[in-house]
This record gives sequence, C-alpha cells and structure tokens, in this order.
Amino acid sequence: REVAIYNINVNAIAPGCINTELFRSRLQSTIDYYIKQIPLGRAGEPEEVADATLFLLSEASSYITGATLDINGGWFTF
Repeated sequence: REVAIYNINVNAIAPGCINTELFRSRLQSTIDYYIKQIPLGRAGEPEEVADATLFLLSEASSYITGATLDINGGWFTF
C-alpha cells in the first residue's frame, strides 16, 4: 500500500520442498514423508522457483501486488 503510488509492486515467494542440497541432506525417511504430503508427488526443482520469480519480475505480473506465491506442489500447511 505504501509504495503502490510509486508503481512498485511488492510480492513474496514461498517455496515448499525444493530439490536442493539442503533438502537432499535430510534423512531419506523424512524426504519420503514430505513427498507423500505433496499432491504432485515430488519435490520442486530450483528452476521452477526461478520461473515463478521471473514471472513476478515481468510485465505479465504488472497488476499483481501484495501477493505471496506458494510454490509447493499443492502442499499447504496451516
């Protein structure tokens, strides 16, 4: 709200389980548990987070502000 008058969009990226070195360093049983919770049945790839980030940086998202983009394969935790 504060910066919208300056044509500045403020959004957030909220990645879920992403196939990174940190994710892969967990116990296999923990990884298996997480994957079972994800409706798409897999961890996301770093490139998928990058793609979403590029979208928010592009003109295609010019009317999006104040949003949080969950990149989690459908696994929403409350």
